[in-house]
Amino acid sequence: MTRLQSSLTAPLVGAPHARDAVRALRPSQIREVANAGFGNPDVLPFWFGESDRATPRFIRDAACAALAAGDTFYTHNLGIAPLREAIARHVSAWHGPTDAGDVAVTSAGVNALMLASQLVVGAGDRVVAVTPLWPNIVEMPKILGACVETVSLEYGASGWQLDVDRLIGALTPDTRLVIINSPNNPSGWVMPPEQQQAVLDHCRRHGIWILADEVYERLYYGDVHEDVCAPSFLDLASRDERVICVNSFSKAYLMTGWRLGWLVAPASLMDDLAKLIEYNTSCAPAFVQQAGIAALGDDGQTPRTLVRELRASRDHLVAALRALPGIDAASPPGAMYVSFSMPGAKQSLALCKALVREAGLGLAPGSAFGPEGEGFVRWCYACDVARIDAGMARLKEFLESHR
Repeated sequence: MTRLQSSLTAPLVGAPHARDAVRALRPSQIREVANAGFGNPDVLPFWFGESDRATPRFIRDAACAALAAGDTFYTHNLGIAPLREAIARHVSAWHGPTDAGDVAVTSAGVNALMLASQLVVGAGDRVVAVTPLWPNIVEMPKILGACVETVSLEYGASGWQLDVDRLIGALTPDTRLVIINSPNNPSGWVMPPEQQQAVLDHCRRHGIWILADEVYERLYYGDVHEDVCAPSFLDLASRDERVICVNSFSKAYLMTGWRLGWLVAPASLMDDLAKLIEYNTSCAPAFVQQAGIAALGDDGQTPRTLVRELRASRDHLVAALRALPGIDAASPPGAMYVSFSMPGAKQSLALCKALVREAGLGLAPGSAFGPEGEGFVRWCYACDVARIDAGMARLKEFLESHR
């Protein structure tokens, strides 16, 4: 019998499938709810984390001009020098001296998060994450074979809060990395500077890496005016410490579809980071990077305008939610979401599917952000108040019909 004949008659060993670590990843429940409503024009979607406003024209024009000029070739793995320099100036203005050599441009914030994980996490490493949290961040280290443990925020009369002593207690000397997202998705919680300092001091003593997801830092309502920035680990740490901060153009500059982000990390990591970028995406598109330069060049007007609009939408939504019986909603200090409890939310995935099916209302289930989010649903308020009112009318009718 020939080798070919032998292979054709050999018993099957089962269908081909991905490796176990990938198969064990949890699918996005936000997508699961959204898939139930896609294609239905009558559904009002508040499930995804993006504004309903288009990218400002001057940013789009910069990309169009770059395309027209033929700027369609590969760039340096870490990004074009003018964009890295613009990001460094931006970071320096908010968080202290930062050099372009501390900055890498990435193909979206989520790509930056994965690259950061690949830089410092390997199989068997212990990772701690503050939750509830955007599921992508929790699952990324698992792809690399790491073990992820969680410390949950607690919800009370003043909204979502962190017991920092409990977090520090979980950061044992064998911990490789702690992941903190502030301002937080889904809760809008913002980590105060004194807690950041306590965590930084502890991680310094034990050589623990900090991965700070700060993509919502400009969407912060901690002051009466709009030109503010949330507290950052970059305010406290020197640039050569075990701190990696991830940011993105998606939220503050209304560029979700552009897939452009950056990270600030020790310069000693950059050569290895360039290799990882080469093996992931090679580089961010050149014309998209030109759009990023334009976004940072308007003296912060886009984030200021956006925050003013988001503050009005947040206040309107929270007031409307609090007027409905059975709903507990706290006003978040950052990001673009309200996570609130309501009747039926202890099975939030089933509830959100029912809201789509029966009310044409698209919200994100709290369980999408881990078991710590169960009992809540998330509403993205990055839209005008008229759209919020239309959604509230549907929510009110749904609650009355299920009373």
